[in-house]
Amino acid sequence: MLRYGLTGGIASGKSTVAAILRELGFPVLEADRMAHQVIEPRQPAYNEVRSIFGDAILDPDRRIDRSRLAAIVFDDREKLNQLNAIIHPRVEQEMVRQFMELESSGKHAAAFIEAALIFEAGLHKRLDGVLVVWCLPAEQITRLIERGVSEAEARRRIAAQMPVADKLALATEKIDCSGSLEETRRQVEAFATKLPQSSPGR
Repeated sequence: MLRYGLTGGIASGKSTVAAILRELGFPVLEADRMAHQVIEPRQPAYNEVRSIFGDAILDPDRRIDRSRLAAIVFDDREKLNQLNAIIHPRVEQEMVRQFMELESSGKHAAAFIEAALIFEAGLHKRLDGVLVVWCLPAEQITRLIERGVSEAEARRRIAAQMPVADKLALATEKIDCSGSLEETRRQVEAFATKLPQSSPGR
């Protein structure tokens, strides 16, 4: 089974492309969901994160409040690196486990993992290719403003990420989401025709 990554900058169209891939019958795993799971109470990363960042990040139910944690790490590169060093290896383990489950089912010839930090976390080293979704920076800003983010905050979030040009340079395939939904769909469908549609021997 081919294992592909799906990544791109904030508000670039990753979720839209993931939805189209699912409609076409390809499983799409979510790294964000895995990252949330590994910091739940009684999960492996919970105590490590709590020991570094303290009880101030806990909500009344003693679960890690992700918004409080994000507020701490967003402007502190050292703390962000500490957090990533705990989370990323666990997400990679879970990704490999879920891919193996999908492969052992024998139902899929290709599957994807959607993750904002595929290259930054080194996940691409465990994949057969990476699909990079992109749009013009002005379009990213417009989309973020439509989500209720100020223009200044939108620019800050984009600047904090790996430049899209760097991601595109590492891409196996590229999807330009600057245009209409129909244009995006056509590109995803064209890419899908390059993938095997059924698992070997089936």
